[in-house]
Amino acid sequence: MTYAIFFALVSLAAAGCLDVTFRRFSLKLRSRGMYVFGCGVVWLALQLIYLSITEVQLRLDEVTVMYGLLTGAFLVLANILLIESLTGLDVSLGSMIYRLNTIGVVAISFVLLGEDVGFIKLLGVGIGIAAVLILYRRGDGVSIPILFFVMAVVASASRAIYGVASKVALEQGASAEGLLVIAATSWIVGGFAYAAFREKRIRITGKKTVYAVVSGFLAFAVVNALIEALKHGEASVVVPIANLSFVVAMLLSVFLGMEELSGRKYLAIGCAAMSVFLMAQAV
Repeated sequence: MTYAIFFALVSLAAAGCLDVTFRRFSLKLRSRGMYVFGCGVVWLALQLIYLSITEVQLRLDEVTVMYGLLTGAFLVLANILLIESLTGLDVSLGSMIYRLNTIGVVAISFVLLGEDVGFIKLLGVGIGIAAVLILYRRGDGVSIPILFFVMAVVASASRAIYGVASKVALEQGASAEGLLVIAATSWIVGGFAYAAFREKRIRITGKKTVYAVVSGFLAFAVVNALIEALKHGEASVVVPIANLSFVVAMLLSVFLGMEELSGRKYLAIGCAAMSVFLMAQAV
């Protein structure tokens, strides 16, 4: 279990750093699509190298490809929307909303998969929603621009759909390694399409390349460390730890001078952490 917790903490740290990197990139007017494209290229290269080193056979059968395309589409949508939302949200709020995708997982699992939702999970959902509402209004009483808030919520919902669909895919016999390779490829295709058709600018600069390399490494670390953690530990322990990455994101953001701490943020982060813990019960 110690091995599992270690990798869960690695995933947590990498995810927190990734959210802060997303925020720093979005502070200036740059192509989000080409950024995601570059991240995907780096992630895919690392994924293939990792498979080669570990001598794991890549399996891309019909089930893996079908679910891989579905989950990949929702994953790239989630990350593009997260990056866009961070142009108008502090890391503490944007990261917290995104990492509270467990609320969506609980809801979708109940509606589509018929899974039981007890009082403890419902309490966790309620506390999670309260955490978001606490941060929705800043300390000066000014509301967050609704567009960025909605983007973050939709990004979280898309990430939740990705999580549930991935769970179904694995239960149907899809290859975990194949799903990750397709996910990285989806970032490449989705990012390029977003840059070409939505932003209408396809240009790679030195700055974008640096951000893409750093973020690609972090994305690779997030997913692979989490998989390693799940291989050696229980999901009810590993998942809550990994989903607390928004705490790292907030602390790192404060350290870098990107935002300031407040009593409201402490309260919201505490509520969010409790929410994640409660919703992870009986995972």
